[in-house]
Amino acid sequence: MTSQYNKYHSIDRAIPEQTLVWNMYGAGEENIGKNGKPELLPIPKPAANQMLVRVDSVGLCFSDVKLIRMGRKHPKLYNRDLTKEPTRLGHEASLTIIEVGEELKGKYYPGQRVAVQPDIYQNGKSTAYGYTIPGGLIQYHLIGPEMLETDEGACLLPITGDMGYAEASLLEPWGCVLASYTQRRRLDPKDGGVMWVIGRPGDGREYEFTKGLAAPATIILTDVPGTVAKLTDKTSATVVVRNKLGPDQYSALAEEFTDGKGFDDIVMLDPRSGETVSAVAKFIMRRGTLNLVGQTPLDSLVNADVGRLHYDYIAFIGCQGPDIGASYGEQRNRCELKAGGTTVFVGAGGPMGQMHVQRAIELPHGPGRVIATEVSDLRLAALQERFGPLAARNNCELLTFNPQTNDKSLHDFVMEATNGQGAEDVVVSVPIADVMAEAGTLMHKDGMLVFFAGVPNGTMAHLNLSAVYMGNAQYTGTSGLSLNDQFQVMDQAAKGTLNPGRSVGAIGGMNVAREGIQAMIDGRYAGKIIIFPQFPDLPLMGLDELQDIYPDIAEKLEPGNMWTAEAEEALFEKYWKG
Repeated sequence: MTSQYNKYHSIDRAIPEQTLVWNMYGAGEENIGKNGKPELLPIPKPAANQMLVRVDSVGLCFSDVKLIRMGRKHPKLYNRDLTKEPTRLGHEASLTIIEVGEELKGKYYPGQRVAVQPDIYQNGKSTAYGYTIPGGLIQYHLIGPEMLETDEGACLLPITGDMGYAEASLLEPWGCVLASYTQRRRLDPKDGGVMWVIGRPGDGREYEFTKGLAAPATIILTDVPGTVAKLTDKTSATVVVRNKLGPDQYSALAEEFTDGKGFDDIVMLDPRSGETVSAVAKFIMRRGTLNLVGQTPLDSLVNADVGRLHYDYIAFIGCQGPDIGASYGEQRNRCELKAGGTTVFVGAGGPMGQMHVQRAIELPHGPGRVIATEVSDLRLAALQERFGPLAARNNCELLTFNPQTNDKSLHDFVMEATNGQGAEDVVVSVPIADVMAEAGTLMHKDGMLVFFAGVPNGTMAHLNLSAVYMGNAQYTGTSGLSLNDQFQVMDQAAKGTLNPGRSVGAIGGMNVAREGIQAMIDGRYAGKIIIFPQFPDLPLMGLDELQDIYPDIAEKLEPGNMWTAEAEEALFEKYWKG
């Protein structure tokens, strides 16, 4: 390491008396800071159950825009008066512990580096860092029970090895990306739950139920074949028969047996009507399953709640039967990109979309072809410049497509690239229901559609759920992350199978943090914007601008203007004045 980088790591300097801070006093960019500038406030001493931390780097995240727009009305602020109790943006934070209170000594120590897991819950209530708890757009702040005594324990991740500060900030967004390819859905009937089995009058098929029927405590039967009724008689569940129900009676049934919360598991046998499936799907419990079993496609698309797919982890599973239990379990329901297949990334040009593209290209046994689609030619050019060489090294074909400037449709482009078969995986980073629905038409018959971008619960889109039981298609979505997801990112980075630093698109110092927020909103840079709070005067600049401004830093970048640990060291050599 360079001398300045070593000095910074060593924390061998006096603690300043004051800290620069970008407090947020209300909705709108104009309420971040005071008169467009950060404030200078005293640095407090930690109490016995607190620590003083230095903020080393902060990634700016587009999810902050909702907070900026809504102010006190944001769900995680619980209508608090921000003029009296301001918050701070910056939940992608890399920290160094500077001073430890008496009660915490032995658990933490000065000089220890940590990253924040911001998705915090206390007593079941969301108190996220960067939202309810003021975040990292400050040079120094205190950490206490609000972050150390959460429902999951301390929300700090010790940084191991020689990971750079910018990389450590990106553990949070990268953790969200990795989380979207891990199984968050419940894929088996719930023990002690309520199951509703719906048949089709006249269906004489001989069904089996080899897995999962013993789990529920209550089973409601509606118009099921006699073979299914006999199977339930062999269980210890309370069995209730309610035949000839119409959609206008479903709500009352859910109220009677689930207090209106929805059924833990629903099974539909030989479902023929898309309209009926649409009506039934409204009554799936959070993390519940809808198991479709049949050999005939639905007569229409299903109007599904794509917000709930993302936030509530509801699972659409199925098979052709006759074994109803064959639909359940991870063996049939994958969540990872298919090896050697084609993956389409919708909204690939933004910072999070680029992370998905990078992960797919770097993934061992990953897809053989990546199609990145975006409505900006500039973003697509930047994506090709950044990841084209990486794709070539990893024997992955990288194609880019702008549906607004191309004569053919995205559907036609994907079908031509896949010989009419469709993509094995489609990942959507655009929170628009129509785009989500269109993405489903790009899939292979056993493809997977991942809703990474979240839309509010109640946002409906028409999906081809026939493909779930006829061809084993998957519809998934995830929200948030855990400490384990961030550990996975750090582990993969240490092994060299993932390089979080490649996601950096621009850097800046504390004084330009608000400018960086506006640049993020405007989509000015292709990658993530990293703020270094300890460098007040570092200008905001894209990595592609470094060659003209700081060529000595630019020469340390990887081809395609990719951030590196060596570039970060060169930055500290120039800017750290400690």
